[in-house]
Amino acid sequence: MNASLPLQSDERGSPRARALLELLSSMRFAITLLAVICIAMVIGTVLKQQEPVGNYVNQFGPFWAQLFLAIRLNAVYGSWWFLLILAFLVVSTSLCIARNTPKIFQDLRTLKESIREQSLLAFHHRAEGALPQGPEQAAREIGAALAKSGWKVRLQQRGESGWMVAAKTGSFNKIGYLCAHSAIVLACLGGLLDGDLVVRAQMLLRGKTPYTGGGMVSDVPEQHRLPSTNPTFRGNLLVSEGTQSSTAILNQSDGIVLQELPFSIELKKFIVDFYSTGMPKLFASDIVIHDRETGEAIPARVEVNHPAHWRGVDIFQSSFDDGGSAVTLKAVPLDGSGKTFTVQGTIGNSTELAKGQQVGAEKMTLEYTGLRVFNVENLSGPGEGTDPRKVDLKSSLDARLGAANKTATRKNLRNVGPSINYKLRDASGQAREYHNYMLPMDLGDGVPVFVLGVRDSADAGFRYLRVPADGQGTMDDFFRLRGALNDAKLREAAVQSYAKQATDPAKAQLREQLAASTGRALALFAGAETGPGRAAGGLQAVSEFLESNVAETERARAGEVLVRILNGALFELEQQARARDGLAPLSRDDKTQAFMTQAVLALSDVFAYPAPVAFELQDFKQVQASVFQVTRSPGHLIVYAAFALLILGVFAMLYVRERRLWVWLAPSGTGSQARMALSSNRKLLEVDREFDRLKERILGIKP
Repeated sequence: MNASLPLQSDERGSPRARALLELLSSMRFAITLLAVICIAMVIGTVLKQQEPVGNYVNQFGPFWAQLFLAIRLNAVYGSWWFLLILAFLVVSTSLCIARNTPKIFQDLRTLKESIREQSLLAFHHRAEGALPQGPEQAAREIGAALAKSGWKVRLQQRGESGWMVAAKTGSFNKIGYLCAHSAIVLACLGGLLDGDLVVRAQMLLRGKTPYTGGGMVSDVPEQHRLPSTNPTFRGNLLVSEGTQSSTAILNQSDGIVLQELPFSIELKKFIVDFYSTGMPKLFASDIVIHDRETGEAIPARVEVNHPAHWRGVDIFQSSFDDGGSAVTLKAVPLDGSGKTFTVQGTIGNSTELAKGQQVGAEKMTLEYTGLRVFNVENLSGPGEGTDPRKVDLKSSLDARLGAANKTATRKNLRNVGPSINYKLRDASGQAREYHNYMLPMDLGDGVPVFVLGVRDSADAGFRYLRVPADGQGTMDDFFRLRGALNDAKLREAAVQSYAKQATDPAKAQLREQLAASTGRALALFAGAETGPGRAAGGLQAVSEFLESNVAETERARAGEVLVRILNGALFELEQQARARDGLAPLSRDDKTQAFMTQAVLALSDVFAYPAPVAFELQDFKQVQASVFQVTRSPGHLIVYAAFALLILGVFAMLYVRERRLWVWLAPSGTGSQARMALSSNRKLLEVDREFDRLKERILGIKP
């Protein structure tokens, strides 16, 4: 409570009980609780809530993860200590209201007309004057005028001594204190009612426990399910197109609980609309609500910020997911052998791959984890940076000032087409995740590339292999070159062709020396010369060779020469491979040069790719699914009432001024001598102006 409302002492009970009561109902205790709640809410905002235990271990380490779990920082708003603090805040504020409400209402009823006339001399705003009317007549006229202006007035006759006029206005200011403090109590009660406390109580009373296993929702035992009569809950519900579901999932810090709904939701169609840049503009779900009790089917549409309502349950559009799309993948061996094969599967399922399917020395499991039909990426190339010759102060300021969405760099957002996410899991259960785009994209390097991503764990970022696309928009030319790099005869033919073209025919010895150097470089790059502790191939193997065989002062020049030789030899290798397959040779132009430059980098990166095959998305049949958030929250009405009271209370405390006016009228001849005083709970200039108006109106004294 406000410091201007001191607590009344309670003489009943023991001193210890009175001290405890004083502590619980004190303003300092309430402010301390509010500060702790604010700190807890900051922690709950910064630290992701209800995440799997492994995520905390990966991010913070085993020690801190165990500490966070022990004190429930991973579920702050449902932790016992947070709920206990809220309960103490409710008790503290309620006691404060209960102890001060009688005093406030008593103060509202009294006008303090019994104040001594001498006390009026102690007020800051005071004035004296003479009136022609007698004390009684003047008192009644002044009282009538004040009452007409909205003042609450009371007259008191004090025998032959005179009359006291007591008036008051702005009493709603004191009601504002009660409204504001009641709002705190109601908000906490609403939060407790809609929070995890009721769900935990339901689980305790009905003998329910969290579920920590896997499998289908229909296979979860009854002891992990809450009935549809649960008064409050907040869960997620995933429904695929053409199916219906009636069981929501409530995430708990130690597992999940299934919440049965009084109806089932059937998803007819998921609708998504996009801007021209490919960014999503609209998410909507056309659904049918099937009531279990009446059998009624109610069509509805759920959009973001436009929920549907039925039987006290709100249905919100939370997000969307894949509902079991069918995909066709082409397995491309990275060794360039050309032994491709096709697999078909469904998102969420898996396929066993045998040893004979070019997946390595052991059986692997291909898990289809996600299909994204739209991928909006920022394709701002390096050529779109700032030109220093065109920079001026105005354009620099305009690029950074103004709207909050402006950035110093321009973005080129484009939809780059579908992508597939999958995992390859070995026999020991270890898996890597892959993210491959279906279509080549232009990243500003002069040639479109297929982007193949891989990461070792869910908390790591993807690393991408960029495979250049050929003139037909495929990876055939690249993998033809990759296969030729493993063919010793083709490498030798390419070396001889390059040496012959790069030297004078009359200088046979020079051609032999160049052929030897080119053959060694190409063999290193192909990984034909490997050993313990050495790179498998690529530019890393060439670099290791230079470090061990060339003096440090000569490495830079030797490296430039070796890379130039390598590029020329690889171009000739591509020509030899095309001739073997009966294809026309590549033309020597800028487009071919850009392709070969990217191909050299990709060939080097292939040696670091952790799988022998890459799966290319060939075709798909998308099935959408909507993720709904279903809530039953009776406490939100209490919270709305709390907000209304809080606004009312703050408005009353800040903008309503309580003023009290006293006018003492004593006999003086045929008239009366008047003494007036005004008090206000706020010292403002407006109070001075109001007192001047009252002086002129009552006493006839002009300011």
